Amino acid sequence: MSMLNSKPSLGLYIHIPFCRSKCDYCDFCSFVPNSGGIVEHYTDALILQMEDWSDKCRGYRVDSVYLGGGTPTFLDSRHLGRILNALYDNFSIPRSAEISVECNPATDDFKKLRKLKRAGVNRLSIGLQSANENELRALGRIHTYRQFEETYDNARRAGFENISVDVMYGIPDQTEKSFAHTLSAVTSLAPDHISLYALKIEDGTPFASRRDTLNLPDDDSVYSMYVNAVKYLAARGYERYEISNFAKRGQACLHNLKYWHCDEYLGLGASAHSYFKGERFSTTRNIRDYIDGLEIIDSDIDIVASRDSVGSDESMDEYVMLGMRLEEGVNIRDFEGRFGVSFAEKYGHLLDEYVEDGFVIADGESYRFSTSGMFVSNYILSSVLNLGSNG
Repeated sequence: MSMLNSKPSLGLYIHIPFCRSKCDYCDFCSFVPNSGGIVEHYTDALILQMEDWSDKCRGYRVDSVYLGGGTPTFLDSRHLGRILNALYDNFSIPRSAEISVECNPATDDFKKLRKLKRAGVNRLSIGLQSANENELRALGRIHTYRQFEETYDNARRAGFENISVDVMYGIPDQTEKSFAHTLSAVTSLAPDHISLYALKIEDGTPFASRRDTLNLPDDDSVYSMYVNAVKYLAARGYERYEISNFAKRGQACLHNLKYWHCDEYLGLGASAHSYFKGERFSTTRNIRDYIDGLEIIDSDIDIVASRDSVGSDESMDEYVMLGMRLEEGVNIRDFEGRFGVSFAEKYGHLLDEYVEDGFVIADGESYRFSTSGMFVSNYILSSVLNLGSNG
């Protein structure tokens, strides 16, 4: 075994908070910059933060990197190249590492994608959301379906062998028939991975202010969309490995699995979250504070927004909350080996009623959600974990 492979693994998340236009449903930390200068300063600050963490991560092997946003491909090739080069300079990243970049079809071209591939990016996540033009407009997307097809073709030509496509359901003006068309259009291209997200209307977004006037499908239709999508994708070789994620065999997103397995990861950039050495912490969402806190020598700005040590009960709750999102669920023996506590005594009795109702499957080795359980998983987990904490 090489020295590099003997090191514990670490995931890196890099947040790029810029977009050409902000979608009406989005509450992520992202905005449209009013000048190129702030992009330059943000890139500088991001690299400084990498340098700050470099020594602390010396004993780790980074096996996954994820550039998310915002829209990472909003940046030009020079800025993206600086960020990627700084990652290699400051962290131990083997050639086998999964390196993902999120992409909006309106912010890329073949030359940029080819440069990303040559710089070591080997996984592309393309935000489509819908194959229907009226639904794209309703979401506030700035691209057409044709632009998505061009981006997908360009990515394949650039050499990307691992492409994920994001799709949404439960969105304005959508019907079960139009959603089926989107799934058909996407699977006909044979991407390696599909993420399937339900629309959630977040406070503070334009959608929230228009909630009562949005032409949304009813709850029964949304449930049917999810259940039928699971069956449709399975029949075409896409295995569900997490509530919202489907992949061809061997193409599950390694970086996101770190979150769901409670493995260590470090988030860099404004609003990024981390789980590292027994602590969960996050960075300020204020872009100006983030930049000044890193660029100004002796600045008194603290870029850390929150920091919490993870106690044993909290660790167990997080392990269950995240693990139950997975198709495999929570393995009883793994849980007891990790925490030295009986899963049945801590949580099993709280899940009994959901097992009886068919929302949870318990087979003596693990507890996991059925398809109907996954659709209402947030409610079930909230109820069970609240009772477990109070018990």
